[in-house]
Amino acid sequence: MDASRIFSYFNGLTDTQKDQYNQLKALYLEWNSKINVISRKDMDHFYEHHVLHSLAIAKYFELLPGMRVMDLGTGGGFPGIPLAIMFPQTDFYLIDGTGKKINVVNAVKDAIGLKNVVAEHKRAEEVKDKFDVITGRAVMTLPEIANLAGNKLRIRGDEEAGGILYLKGGDLSEEFKGLNRFWKYKKTAVSKWFTEDYFIEKFVVHLY
Repeated sequence: MDASRIFSYFNGLTDTQKDQYNQLKALYLEWNSKINVISRKDMDHFYEHHVLHSLAIAKYFELLPGMRVMDLGTGGGFPGIPLAIMFPQTDFYLIDGTGKKINVVNAVKDAIGLKNVVAEHKRAEEVKDKFDVITGRAVMTLPEIANLAGNKLRIRGDEEAGGILYLKGGDLSEEFKGLNRFWKYKKTAVSKWFTEDYFIEKFVVHLY
């Protein structure tokens, strides 16, 4: 898969956005040769497993101009960088506890000219700001992300205002049971939007 598959799922992308998506694989291949940001074998499926998967959040929820989004545990910049390209008027704050990965994020965002991203080597516990939306993918359980990030949401309990948008796969029933009772949640299958087999049993989970 190349970036053109993304364009078939998202109408109305500007030439700048298309160019930014097109540049991503070469940039990550270059950085991956120095730092193992993405597993080597997974680079063969870069656009499907990383970029398009990240953009499932964009299919589920429109990030509005002026919203503040924190991508918690962004790793090499996912889902934050693909979402920041898709929503250029939204402010993104990408953090990770591994400094080398944040160096890659900063290099990539500078290379493609992303102006709406700030990336820092920081743990969630150190962040004092509030955000409309908090994103992430599969680095922790739903109760863990809820406990860690819940107090960093600007508004709680209103699904249209935002919340935690998390990419997860498999059977999540035990994780939902482990959530504090005041959390509401929705689980939407990524296969609702994308037809590739990879997305079977993968979900966007919305906690609010």
